[in-house]
Amino acid sequence: MSILSVILANKLLTFFLIASVAFCISTISLGVNVARLKTELNERDNNTDTTTTSTTMPSTTKTPTVDVSKYRLPTTVKPTLYDLFLYPDFATGLFNGTVIVSLQISEPTDTIVLHTNGLNITSVSVKGEQANFDVEKLYEIVTITRKNGLKFTTLFDTLSIEFNGDMKNRIVGLYTSSYTNQGKVTQYSREHGTINCILVIMSCCGQGTAVDKNHAEKNGKKCLMCLFSCCIFWFLLCAILVTVLVFVGRHLLYNSVPIEKLKPYSDLSSVMKISEKRYRRLANDTRPSLYNLTLLPFLDQNYFDGFVNISLEIFNPKSELFLNSQKQTIFSVVLDSDKGKNYDLISVTENLKYGVLIITPKEKIFPGNYTLGIKYRGPLGKSLAGIYKSHYKFDNKLRTMVTSKFEPTYARQAFPCFDEPNMKAKYIVHLLKPKDENYIALSNYPVEKTTSYDDSHDLVTFQETVSMSTYLTCFIVSDFTYTNTTFDNDGNQTELRVYASPGNLEKTTYAGEVAKKVIEYYVKYFGIPYPLPKLDMVAIPDFVSGAMEHWGLVTYRETALLYTNTTHSTANKQRVATVVAHELAHSWFGNLVTMDWWNDLWLNEGFASYIEFKGTDAAEPDWEMMTQFQTSDLHSVLSLDATLSSHPIVVTVTTPDEITSIFDTISYNKGASILRMLEDTVGATNFQTGVTSYLNKHKYGNAVTQDFLNEIQAAVGTTFDVTQMMDTFTIQMGYPIVSVTYDAVSRNYTLTQKRFLIDSKAIYETNTTYGYKWTIPVNYVSNLGKSQGLILFPYNQESITVQRPEGSTWLKFNYDQIGYYRVNYEESEWKNLINIYNSLETMDRTHLLEETFSIAEAGQLSYKIALDLTQQLTNETSYAPWTVAHSKLKKINTYLSNSNQSTAFKTYIRNIVSNAYQDFTWTEADNDSHLRRLTRIVVLSLACTVDHTECLSQAQEKFNTWINDTSEALSQDLRSIVYKYGMVNADEATWNKLLQVYLSETDASEKLKLINGLANVKDVSLLKRLLELAKNESVVRGQDYFTVLAYISSNPVGTDLVWDFVRENWEYLVERFTLNDRYLGSMIRTVTATFSTQQRVTEMKEFFAKYPNAGAGASSRLIALESVQNNINWLANYKSTVESWIISLNES
Repeated sequence: MSILSVILANKLLTFFLIASVAFCISTISLGVNVARLKTELNERDNNTDTTTTSTTMPSTTKTPTVDVSKYRLPTTVKPTLYDLFLYPDFATGLFNGTVIVSLQISEPTDTIVLHTNGLNITSVSVKGEQANFDVEKLYEIVTITRKNGLKFTTLFDTLSIEFNGDMKNRIVGLYTSSYTNQGKVTQYSREHGTINCILVIMSCCGQGTAVDKNHAEKNGKKCLMCLFSCCIFWFLLCAILVTVLVFVGRHLLYNSVPIEKLKPYSDLSSVMKISEKRYRRLANDTRPSLYNLTLLPFLDQNYFDGFVNISLEIFNPKSELFLNSQKQTIFSVVLDSDKGKNYDLISVTENLKYGVLIITPKEKIFPGNYTLGIKYRGPLGKSLAGIYKSHYKFDNKLRTMVTSKFEPTYARQAFPCFDEPNMKAKYIVHLLKPKDENYIALSNYPVEKTTSYDDSHDLVTFQETVSMSTYLTCFIVSDFTYTNTTFDNDGNQTELRVYASPGNLEKTTYAGEVAKKVIEYYVKYFGIPYPLPKLDMVAIPDFVSGAMEHWGLVTYRETALLYTNTTHSTANKQRVATVVAHELAHSWFGNLVTMDWWNDLWLNEGFASYIEFKGTDAAEPDWEMMTQFQTSDLHSVLSLDATLSSHPIVVTVTTPDEITSIFDTISYNKGASILRMLEDTVGATNFQTGVTSYLNKHKYGNAVTQDFLNEIQAAVGTTFDVTQMMDTFTIQMGYPIVSVTYDAVSRNYTLTQKRFLIDSKAIYETNTTYGYKWTIPVNYVSNLGKSQGLILFPYNQESITVQRPEGSTWLKFNYDQIGYYRVNYEESEWKNLINIYNSLETMDRTHLLEETFSIAEAGQLSYKIALDLTQQLTNETSYAPWTVAHSKLKKINTYLSNSNQSTAFKTYIRNIVSNAYQDFTWTEADNDSHLRRLTRIVVLSLACTVDHTECLSQAQEKFNTWINDTSEALSQDLRSIVYKYGMVNADEATWNKLLQVYLSETDASEKLKLINGLANVKDVSLLKRLLELAKNESVVRGQDYFTVLAYISSNPVGTDLVWDFVRENWEYLVERFTLNDRYLGSMIRTVTATFSTQQRVTEMKEFFAKYPNAGAGASSRLIALESVQNNINWLANYKSTVESWIISLNES
């Protein structure tokens, strides 16, 4: 008879034996701890008596004086979030830990004070910089100060503390307590399941500070009660243990459970409560080489089924396999080696937060080749991420399609995979589609074959792909049609197709034409053929981004791909061309060569954002795209990067939220801007040579920033250190302002530099690698032409001198605003530049306008200079200068909305825009150039903004004519202005009529113009209706929801409405869009952009405190708060200066 049989036959006896042993052990432990506590209480009693004596009479011993107030922490610093990592070592009884504390600081302070007891603190850092710390054991506190002596001043700060401690011989704080039991973690063999588990319990409770004897005794009594409770707990646990043994024993003796009868893994698995650090990145010693993927999306169901076989190579012995999976129900997992061995599995568990699947085999896996097979099911919803459904109407019927969007970390929602950019692999895809001949299936590569799956479906198999990252894969099932053409691919013809829903086919022609020109230009510029056998572009009705560069199957929003000159505006046309150029550039930057990790996202997006201007310029040379770079990309990032809330281009990110958050203006626009500067510095030929070499060296692989800089350096030679110059712009945030002084005697300019911030009084740390100094490539233009040769201003040099060319009558630094820095002159030099404004080229005129207002906003230049410069606009006719003027003057107009000089300022703007208004008028000519059409819209918009009588009258008249007969012709370029200003004074009947037009409209671009008109009424009740209507996805698509909120909040009477709505409906917004949606985060910045009171700051802080988890929007919150504070500062510091200038202008 076996031991197990004896146990089963004598259950009661077994129970009492085990219980008795456990009770004896607990009693002994209780006695030991009582003795220890008695000693501890006596010690505390002695310390308390000493403390009391020392506080009431002069001390005659070395016992320190106790300041009772130190037991309370200062109230100026409050924690908002603890990110805690604990690493217990059960073998030694010791533990290590790291805690990252997000702090809210209400006023500047020299110190940060925290509680600590029994911990050995090894390191403290603030925002990555090491800090001083002092532990006072008597008070159980640690005091932290900055090494440079600066105060902690920012609204929010981040503190990182590393520590270690002891878990042995204690039952408070972090301690060990263990027992052996049978649990419910399932082991899987090939055909049958067995159950076995060892459960480890870790408990943590707080221990207060005993100031007097009574407190110490109370704590001691609590510990005694805790020990007594433990005894009872052990007794009850024994009963549970025996019960589990009985049932498990019966299972082991008589039968086992067939695996096919078990529930899916995801139902049995529990999230493992271990260090999150291991989940943030996958191990580099397991790499996929091929995914054989079958996807079965059912259009009439809310789920899809999938099966993936992953070919793996493992380089080190492993006891676990980690890969990514999210929102999936796992049905079966099979692991085989290439030598025919199959592995029994102990468990398959999932970390839900990071989307990591952990597969634990019974025996260790050794280096070699393996195949991992997983059968699963996933949701097929409308989330706009992963694989999802999209709907559209055609012939008054609702149609359904399936599409996907995986960047940055959503491929794991479509199939279990190694979802990191450097885990490249090949793919063989099998995709289910309806048998209906109108339906097609698309993926990255051409179709290999189609076979029947069942009576209703076919299975489409695609050719094996080249090696690519998971986020670049794409799968579409739809009834779309296409137009096609071919492009010259280095002597070969490659097919290019543009797909759209049946009702939009005629709108795809222009995209195909521009794509053909752009991609042929790229093939020549890069010197590398387009790598894939086909190129498809698809207009998706519901798409969260503007577009996505899936390799060979590029997907777009309809507004970014569809265009005809009869239904779309000039701005729509340029939008299509630039987005197409951007996405096709990714075929080389991002797809052929991919950043190794998201830290170097700018290698993808910065490159594409710059190269798109070259590609569009090649396709549409009359548009002067390179001159539009300033207003399109540069100026917006200069504004953002002049805040403390910015971040470096190369930034460390690990979590999905952090990764999503850096798809922002810094990665795109700053990346593009410094590449533009680099090309000018090294020369166009060297830049092109370096780019081609970089692509060739790393094609079908991954790279980091240094790889690119190495190739540029090789092209340049030893002229200067490319890496050193670029590092000052990539690894530290912000940029410099160069101050220029002129000595007329020596004809020398002296240049100095410092960091430029909108808040020039902001305090920040300077003990970084480069101390917020930059190696600046300096250039200039004069009446003699542009400077020649390289002038470098090294970061470690206080100043440099530049000789004024002989014969020059004026000189302006940073020609074409090509350098990523600002320039400030003495007042006399500024006046000279104002006088020669009309002699400058367009980009230099644009530069002066943007520079003067930006430097004035930072308090480093009088607003009188900036406003004096605007008087030169009376003769301006170019697009870029008027774009800057529109932005800067409109902003000041908003600042002055409650000023006595508001009307006078509007009058001034009407005067300077008058000539341009008369030049452009509302009448369009067939031969108007592209830029003239764009400039007309800017000029008319500015005129209407400042209540230009004729402008408003014309807008109203055209709107009234159109709304009464919508078949009446209305210029596509003028529609946005006519709808907006025609609706300002509209009544409810007119609003309802426009709403019906909107609801019946099918073109995505036109719908956005119409809803902007609906959002511009003064009637708050109508705006409330629009807010509620926008929740309905049949009225406003999810992709356009935040755009609608932005439209309403930009209306002065709608700002409060949207702000209140967001605060009251935050949980709804998070549930619908998730915190990982970067548009949800950036929406806060948009809504609060015009806030300018301390009350608003308080409201924002209260809102952020109520909902501290910001997800991908964390940085946007900081930027929003800083922007509002800058608005407050502007009103306090510069409003009176502007008002005085207006008064003096009127007096003169």
